Amino acid sequence: MSLKIAFQMDPIGPIDIDADSTFRIAEEAQSRGHSLFYYTPDRLAYDQGRVTAKGWPLTVQRVKGDHFRLGEEQTIGLSDVDVVWLRQDPPFDMSYITTTHILDMVHPDTLVVNDPFWVRNYPEKLLVLNFPDLTPPTMIARDLATLKTFRDKHGDVILKPLYGNGGAGVFKLKYGDSNLASLHELFAGISREPLIIQQFLPDVVKGDKRVILINGEPVGAINRVPATGETRSNMHVGGRPEKVALTDRDREICARIGPLLREKGQIFVGIDVIGDWLTEINVTSPTGIQELERFDGVNIAEKIWHAIEARR
Repeated sequence: MSLKIAFQMDPIGPIDIDADSTFRIAEEAQSRGHSLFYYTPDRLAYDQGRVTAKGWPLTVQRVKGDHFRLGEEQTIGLSDVDVVWLRQDPPFDMSYITTTHILDMVHPDTLVVNDPFWVRNYPEKLLVLNFPDLTPPTMIARDLATLKTFRDKHGDVILKPLYGNGGAGVFKLKYGDSNLASLHELFAGISREPLIIQQFLPDVVKGDKRVILINGEPVGAINRVPATGETRSNMHVGGRPEKVALTDRDREICARIGPLLREKGQIFVGIDVIGDWLTEINVTSPTGIQELERFDGVNIAEKIWHAIEARR
């Protein structure tokens, strides 16, 4: 069964083909005989009842510096393709949110992965709030006095933007640290959004585990160990991936959140677990496929396509 696949993603030229999950998903789709089309989010449009994208037929190859070929530029109707992948990176701003509204107009006749309505309503740092017993003490607030009260109660904390990604803007503040007000002032000057503050988990020195779920079922995990002198474990900022097995606690967390993910059409999800605690549920553009495949010798991209093809 050959499918027409469109990828809404960031520019394909600069990606790291040994780490990028979108590249791996496209590579597997191509090997299965599916045709690929690529466009960037700024080329998505609504035109008199029709959702269109201006982009290029795409072929990929695992050659560094020569990893893709584009056909002639064209405008297609997304109702004419079988699957659209929503794969641009956050920030989860109004530009991102607008693309989910537009893609809503073709889903589910055209399958959008992940379901854009629930991507919009369940961004990573908010979806975890549905499971307070699985998460460390967490607050979302903008008022400085409220944030200070939380820090005074819980000691060392992590402060970060609510809609950021890749570890950008993440700060560890020790109990009594005098920089909270300055950081609040800095963030307030950038946006009107609230901040997320969370009790610091010392277990992060052992790693921040990324668990991959497909249709709500865990298929494996990698451990991301912070670089020396770093609190953040994101691979974007030097975190080192390591092989790791799923624990009973990981499976318990997945069993709790899995039914909701399946119900809301979140086919490919990556959750973050530090010690015994769930910290994020990543539904926008999760990563980690290639590292997990290398460590476990399992074709994760194939499992994702099995799940998608079953729906088509």
